[in-house]
Amino acid sequence: MIDTLYAMHASGDGDLATPITSYLDEGGHASDYFTWDGLVPGMGFDAIIVGGATAKVLLAAEVAGRDPRDFDGYDMVAETKGTIMRAGPDKGRVSDYSKDPAFADFVSNNANMFGQSLAVIALAAVGQSDQMAIDTLLTQQCAEGYFRIFFGYIPTTETGDHVTSNGYKVSSCEEGKPFDQSAPDGDATGMALSALVAARRSGVTGLDAPIARTVAWLKQRQSAGGGWGGGVNTEAPNTNSTGLIVQALADAGGADTAVERGMAYIKSAQATAAADSGNALAEELGAIAYNPEQYQAAKTDGIVGRDTWIRASAQASLALSQVGFYDLARGNLPVDPTPGSEPTATPRSPAPSPTQSANPTPTTTATRAAPSPTATVDGAAAAQRLGAYLAGKLVGGDHIEVRQDGKTYVDYDATADLVLALHTLGIQPQAATRAARFLLREQSVKAYAHGAPYETGEAAYAEPLAKLIVIAGFTRTAAGDLHNSLAALSTPDGEFVDTGQTPDTDRSVERHAWTILATLAGPEPDRATRSIEALINQQCADGTFPASLASTGCSTGDLAATAAAVTALNAQPRAATGTAVPDRWSPRRAKALADAATALANRVNGNGVVTGAGGRTDVAVSAATAAGRQAAGLDASDTARALAALVRKDGGLAKPGGTTSDLATSIAAAAGVAGRAWTSVTGAPVSRAVRLPVLTGVAAVNQATTSPAPTVARPVSASGGWPRWLIAGLVALSVLLAVVLALGLRRFLHRNQKAKAVAR
Repeated sequence: MIDTLYAMHASGDGDLATPITSYLDEGGHASDYFTWDGLVPGMGFDAIIVGGATAKVLLAAEVAGRDPRDFDGYDMVAETKGTIMRAGPDKGRVSDYSKDPAFADFVSNNANMFGQSLAVIALAAVGQSDQMAIDTLLTQQCAEGYFRIFFGYIPTTETGDHVTSNGYKVSSCEEGKPFDQSAPDGDATGMALSALVAARRSGVTGLDAPIARTVAWLKQRQSAGGGWGGGVNTEAPNTNSTGLIVQALADAGGADTAVERGMAYIKSAQATAAADSGNALAEELGAIAYNPEQYQAAKTDGIVGRDTWIRASAQASLALSQVGFYDLARGNLPVDPTPGSEPTATPRSPAPSPTQSANPTPTTTATRAAPSPTATVDGAAAAQRLGAYLAGKLVGGDHIEVRQDGKTYVDYDATADLVLALHTLGIQPQAATRAARFLLREQSVKAYAHGAPYETGEAAYAEPLAKLIVIAGFTRTAAGDLHNSLAALSTPDGEFVDTGQTPDTDRSVERHAWTILATLAGPEPDRATRSIEALINQQCADGTFPASLASTGCSTGDLAATAAAVTALNAQPRAATGTAVPDRWSPRRAKALADAATALANRVNGNGVVTGAGGRTDVAVSAATAAGRQAAGLDASDTARALAALVRKDGGLAKPGGTTSDLATSIAAAAGVAGRAWTSVTGAPVSRAVRLPVLTGVAAVNQATTSPAPTVARPVSASGGWPRWLIAGLVALSVLLAVVLALGLRRFLHRNQKAKAVAR
């Protein structure tokens, strides 16, 4: 919401942001964001402060023209300055902390460079620049000119209050390099540049050199197409990162050509009347996709993953408006020119000088009516809450724990589920990256995939290996040993058999689907052919798939297993291209995929959900079928709305009939709330091969299942051969497995827990 508020004011349409401002200020909800009070109201958790969110609220108050010293009843200037630690290991860092010592152990300081930059910007705009915060910001710039996003601790022999009790200190960007803590981050660099420019414009000296280094590095890193990427998992050029960087470069000056190319890149991903009045984006004019490829796909398919478009549009539009954060906060905004005149920038209200207290008069005048509230569920907000809930369950920020027999163990399976759920939601990427790194540690791999220390001999488990391969694919981590270990478990008939004392012997379809996907993500994807044929052999008469490969002659099967099978059947290596059915596919594979898609599409009710005992919504299965429908090109927004309505205030979802949020249910729900599966996410280690058309729906699928079976090498034509729907794309079908696969992770926990966990 706050990003949208920034964008609206930057474009001169601040009156449209009035409902957001009122919700945060008069509605009393700003503190739900920058404290923990919104999670568990009335329990004193308003004493726990989130540093970056506090700074962002201060900036929002300034941008909206409200009193930053009385916003939602808080002095946001004082609150933001309070997040800057004045002593100790985090000295100068904008931090998460607790005002109440009783809650101190509840808080892990996860504040990063976004929060640091926002605080520098917001305090500069009210004439309260904090030199300690600025100096700490500068320590996070590497010699090349870029900034990293996360603060990192390193061991040290130094002494002093900057050293932790166990001998660690916060590293500088240069000091963090030997510890793999200082990867370049385009988003963090863009935000830091905006912060340094804001501080310089407020009167802080000595910033010319670091600003020049930052500008030079960003100019060098611009892609051939004009865009920039962010950090881990968002390295590829995208409009979100490009918007932040272009805004900062325009404010800093000296990069006119780079700014123009960046704006052109953003515009190449924007729906316009000239290009889109007659296609699926006709009702979405002005929207900006995450990248030009997503925009091109949406011309035919419409917007898929609306939350991603909203986020991209908000930040990308800052570049198009050409208003830096400092001017935005001080009200120096563009106004529409009258005919024949030049555009001018007019302050909304007098900005305070460095010697004045900041107390701007709230703006209440609107030149156009604000949008009326609707009764529809805000799916993007629901996804945000769910992502925050899931990330908040990570102990130490990187793993899930369980209690068993009075001892605490790492739940690797739940951690893997959660990583994929966050990727599916497109929320909390830093949390997903931290948890992925935890899972891919040597110690974690040995425990999760090989049963250490409880297996006394050689052991390997297929499903954990497959999941780790997928997670490694998201992070672009080398996974040769994982692939070799999985391949060693394959049998001549295409199945995978665990070794060790506690093997998984249930032969589940979901487990088998995981191994297919991991094989397709590996160096020898053709090895998956036998496994795919083994899967097809188990299909039930009605097109579904049974829960187990051991089933024979089934008339109907299991929806979660069917969703998993659909995604596996329609997956291909990430590098594969094309929209036609691949020549290597057998006719049986194409028909099996179409039959399974039909079965999924016919199993949800009018609200897009699957109900269980007592007519209650089965969240996990509903999410799986939603992902499958969207994967098949069918509209699953009904399910997304239905599950979004079930997201509780704390961000989680309850079991059917339950009254409290349940972690396993919440993880499984992610694909349903997002309306997609992890295989649809940019950067997934496998992609979809072909895709059904959106508008023809179930009828197209039913028609396709009665079409003559195609021959493998036969070329596609308008007059015959493969069904046109199939050629156009079964690609979205692969989305299905993502959710189901997440559901299948739960099954794995039935194995001896100790073989899957390591005691803390």
